[in-house]
Amino acid sequence: MNVRNIVDKIKPTFEKGGKLGFLHSTFDAFETFMFVPNTVTKKGSHLRDCVDIKRVMIIMVIALVPAFLFGIWNTGYQHSVAFNMNWTFLQMVWYGLLKIVPLYLVTYIVGLGIEFTVAQIRGHEVNEGYLVTGFILPLIVPVDVPLWMLAIATAFAVIFAKEVFGGTGMNIWNPALIARAFLFFSYPSKMSGDQIWIGGLNRYAEQGTAWATTGGHVIDGFSGATPLANPEGYSALQMFLGNIPGAVGETSVIAILLGAALLLFTGVASWKIMLSSVAGGLLIGWLGHIGGATELPAYYQLIMGGFLFGSVFMATDPVTAAQTEVGKWIYGFLVGALAVIVRLWNPGYAEGMMLAILLMNTFAPIIDHCVIECTLKAKARKYNKVA
Repeated sequence: MNVRNIVDKIKPTFEKGGKLGFLHSTFDAFETFMFVPNTVTKKGSHLRDCVDIKRVMIIMVIALVPAFLFGIWNTGYQHSVAFNMNWTFLQMVWYGLLKIVPLYLVTYIVGLGIEFTVAQIRGHEVNEGYLVTGFILPLIVPVDVPLWMLAIATAFAVIFAKEVFGGTGMNIWNPALIARAFLFFSYPSKMSGDQIWIGGLNRYAEQGTAWATTGGHVIDGFSGATPLANPEGYSALQMFLGNIPGAVGETSVIAILLGAALLLFTGVASWKIMLSSVAGGLLIGWLGHIGGATELPAYYQLIMGGFLFGSVFMATDPVTAAQTEVGKWIYGFLVGALAVIVRLWNPGYAEGMMLAILLMNTFAPIIDHCVIECTLKAKARKYNKVA
């Protein structure tokens, strides 16, 4: 008996009126995650399409995998370099897994726990939207963030940035960025923006491995400057490859571009938002360079920090971004421009991508409204001329 037959056999128990009918939403979530739903439209006109929310979310997760895998290695690599460990590739990967996997366990256990609970209370289906939120969140926070802080931030984001608005597809802000913003403003010492934790004591210290010392005492860890704080310390090639300090998913331009290629090929993300965001960042970076605000060439703004990661994976969120085609150009341009403006002219905050995307999430409906109104007025004028 295959898995499909087993599921069909126990399904009546979880249907409404069955012994475990109160768990219908939970059972339905696992069934639709494993199989294509077997319900079809029986009457009326309808469209047949192989694309649904689950497939879109899975494609998004797959697109994030290159940044995730590179981040695992880079976490171990930065630790090895910082303490002159001379680790092998497998040792670096193992260390990265030990630091990053707990972050994923916390985000998915807490986030999905809340999603399932709310679905059960409301009697609704469990949507797949949190698959992406839970995958992105560990990629945009410091690898040393205390797990209890991450749990609180995740709960806050799921409840107040998503469920209070009605769940997946109804939120006006990106939940992963809301969680990061919560951490930034609640625990700023852990979210400095231009410093990243590199390493600390572990079992290798007990084996006599060389460690950084201060005053003759072994330190338990330290934070290293990212390119946002020390751009002259890293070449453009290093920032492009990604073997530099930074948040787990933001360092490798190559890994991010691989994900972008998949999103564009499948049509899951808008190329207009990506391209206009890059254009906005380049323009302000160029103006800042010729105006003396920075000595860095404009293209450095694209490969430093979380600019490219945000432009590809978060600014393009179809729920919180602008929906009109012209609005996407305006929205993306303002995201990129505002991110670099914050970087160059706000000395208290080295990275501006988070604030830029959240601000433009807020104004996305207004942008769409203005675009639609202008379009209708233009059509009305054209019609009046013809008449």
